[in-house]
Amino acid sequence: MATKKTQPAARTKAAPRPTGRAAARRAPAERARRPLADVMAALERAGSAQTKKTYLRHGAAEPLFGVSFATLKALHKQIGVDHELALALWATGNFDARNLAVKVVDPARMRPAELDRWARESTVRMCHGYVAAVACEGPHGVSRAEAWIAAPDVPRRAMGWALVGALAMRDETVPAAWFDARLAQLEGSIATASNGERLAMNHALIGIGCRDAASRKAATAAARRIGPVEVDHGDTECKTPDAVETITKAWTHSLSKGFPSPAAHERSRESMRTRC
Repeated sequence: MATKKTQPAARTKAAPRPTGRAAARRAPAERARRPLADVMAALERAGSAQTKKTYLRHGAAEPLFGVSFATLKALHKQIGVDHELALALWATGNFDARNLAVKVVDPARMRPAELDRWARESTVRMCHGYVAAVACEGPHGVSRAEAWIAAPDVPRRAMGWALVGALAMRDETVPAAWFDARLAQLEGSIATASNGERLAMNHALIGIGCRDAASRKAATAAARRIGPVEVDHGDTECKTPDAVETITKAWTHSLSKGFPSPAAHERSRESMRTRC
């Protein structure tokens, strides 16, 4: 009699591990959220007396620990995007916590009133670009730029011009006519603007000049009519960039890399607020 072969027991298949976009969607939920107290303790441990001294010389004020931007970038990689944590970090008033907040925030969830508060409370010139980048990456960039430029206080006006420069470099959807109007506004008022505002306006002029060929021509002509922009940088080694020279160098560099403009080159990179 033939022996009946015994069939092997069926194996239970393990659930497939998510890959690609599915894994990316699950990653934020699987990342353990860090409490505010834990992050503040990490910032305090990372503080350096020398870095703190440097920040104070650039206009930062207490409270601050003196955390390097390299450390902030490492913390951002650990935390990822955590909008609620970002708002809590900003609310502490701590300079280092606020510098981390602009990295972990979700720009799409920022409301106009929150952006207004961040702009008003960001009084250190060296960090204007970070809050401007947050506004630029969300849905309220143009409206906030227009509101801040017209604000009665210097910090928001300076932030408004920083945002104009960010929009020129990052947002292709803003019409050329909008930048033409900002360029005319800038040229007519930069000579009488306050010290910090002049620096932001000069950077906006450079940003517009890097947008496309037509904007380059218009911004370069405006920069030549304006002439050298004088800014008092206090007890630092910071220099005010020459707009014509900086625009020319930016175009030479980006074209050599195969990009049609410096703005296109910038859009190919990670946002300044998270990469720096």
